[in-house]
Amino acid sequence: MDRFVFYSPTLFAFGDGEEQNTGALVKRFGGSRVLLVYGGGSVKRNGAYDAVTASLQAEGIPYFELSGVQANPRSGKVYEGIEICRRENVDFLLAVGGGSVIDTAKAIGFGVPYDGDFWDFFTGKAKIERTLPVGTVLTISAAGSEGSDSCVITLEEGNLKWGCPKTDVIRPKFSVLNPRYTCSLPAYQTASGAADMIAHICERYFTNTPDVETTDRLLEGVLLAMLHEGRRVMEDPHNYEARANIMWAGMVCHNDVMGVGRKQDWNSHHLEHVLSALYDCAHGAGLAVIMPAWMRYCVEHGGEKRFAQMAVRVFGCQMDFDDPKRTAMEGVNAFRAFLKDIGMPLTFAEIGAKAEDIPKLVEMNHIGDGVTGGYIGLDRAAHQEIYEIAAGMRD
Repeated sequence: MDRFVFYSPTLFAFGDGEEQNTGALVKRFGGSRVLLVYGGGSVKRNGAYDAVTASLQAEGIPYFELSGVQANPRSGKVYEGIEICRRENVDFLLAVGGGSVIDTAKAIGFGVPYDGDFWDFFTGKAKIERTLPVGTVLTISAAGSEGSDSCVITLEEGNLKWGCPKTDVIRPKFSVLNPRYTCSLPAYQTASGAADMIAHICERYFTNTPDVETTDRLLEGVLLAMLHEGRRVMEDPHNYEARANIMWAGMVCHNDVMGVGRKQDWNSHHLEHVLSALYDCAHGAGLAVIMPAWMRYCVEHGGEKRFAQMAVRVFGCQMDFDDPKRTAMEGVNAFRAFLKDIGMPLTFAEIGAKAEDIPKLVEMNHIGDGVTGGYIGLDRAAHQEIYEIAAGMRD
């Protein structure tokens, strides 16, 4: 296990009705003028908007609104939010929704006190040192942004979907998690969220760092829970307990408590980001297409050991000591079957991606002549091969 420093200062208020305390939490963390950030009509249909605004009003906290945030959040809303905050002297950001809304609020938060373009933080031109405080009321279990140190935005000029450098500065001050709000989500959105959470597990699980048994077992345990609860919630969407387990799993999958002391991968996310940037597919759906293809590539290029371990410990496969690649692929196929069971796409065609665009996708990854880090380093040829597997071009 490697050396590490872990800092996770977010307060979590979990359970049915906790959103009624949102105003008090804003006040507790110093908010006096709030920008309420949300997406479309779902937070109004499910009652979250009314509950949160009533709570703010009860505490006498004025608020302004930024609505219309889309999935795969765009830079335009960030610029709009920064302008509102400066004009109205906003001192607290409150995101009501899922990861796209939260990431938008985070980007607004560190964009407001900065004199330049907020995108400078994504390119490395500037370092995030200050931000307006952010609170969240989560209504979608998926991204884990409610407790994470990360933020992903698509720059509309050039269609670049990038993450900013991870920093504890942007972790939310508090997050309210009421699983009841997720009961009304469409099945596809629920499944996409589950795929994203599992990807967050896998990006940490597949490592070359030795002797990480504690975090290995934590990751395997949450993955087992997701496999169980994922199927349960698809059969019974209004099962509060299943929704509750999934919502808490989404947080622990990405606040990095299970990723400390080990090198992480993140190649699947990088490969997927260009898919959702180009085709505007759901992030989790894109990951469902990419992850099994990336897994197969790794198994075929010397990475079978960890995949065989996952196959045995998580999917109950029997270890073939004479042919560990066979065991590894049995696990990959079991994972692929789970994704299919919950209604996720598995091929390019199912998300509207085109095989003829693969050279463009490779270019969008900006690899050049280099090699990525991660469990198995990937060069341009590897990127092409993985996309070709996902497109069904390789047997």
